[in-house]
Amino acid sequence: MKYLYKIALRFVRIFPVNCFRIWLLRKLGVKIGDRCRLFRADWGTEPYLVELGDHVVVSNNVRFLTHDGAVWVFRDEHPELDVFGTIRIGSNVCLGFNTVLLPNTEIGDNCIIAAGSVIKGKIPKNSVVMGNPAKVVMSIDMQKRLVLMSRFTFNSKGMSFQKKKKMLLDFFEHFDK
Repeated sequence: MKYLYKIALRFVRIFPVNCFRIWLLRKLGVKIGDRCRLFRADWGTEPYLVELGDHVVVSNNVRFLTHDGAVWVFRDEHPELDVFGTIRIGSNVCLGFNTVLLPNTEIGDNCIIAAGSVIKGKIPKNSVVMGNPAKVVMSIDMQKRLVLMSRFTFNSKGMSFQKKKKMLLDFFEHFDK
């Protein structure tokens, strides 16, 4: 059964269809809310200790670590020792590329976790977090204001590939001069 579990976790990582990935992860014990987008992530060896709220995006290469492998250094003295912890993600959360979530982590609702962040502990709701170790850098409201004011914000959803390409190339051709 252990090997079947490992195979299923590998399959989840490579299978390209989001709905199948969610179905299989739920079978493995991950609690997943509604309207989530899960890209190719590493769900660790205890995915049943992970819980996602509604409307969560998990970018590529996000790692869910539900155990602490550092107890290895104590194995000679305590051969059966293991340390585990849950990971709970609130609703309306974006986990950026290469984020690492450590055991006993809880992220509140309405949070953005920047790419490459290493998260441990409790992240308050309505936060933008980044770094290693991750720290709250601003509120979600401030991030929204900055995005809406940015000259690099475009209304491109639903646009054809060619139209989007032309718009972006035209913009950056004039921007660089």
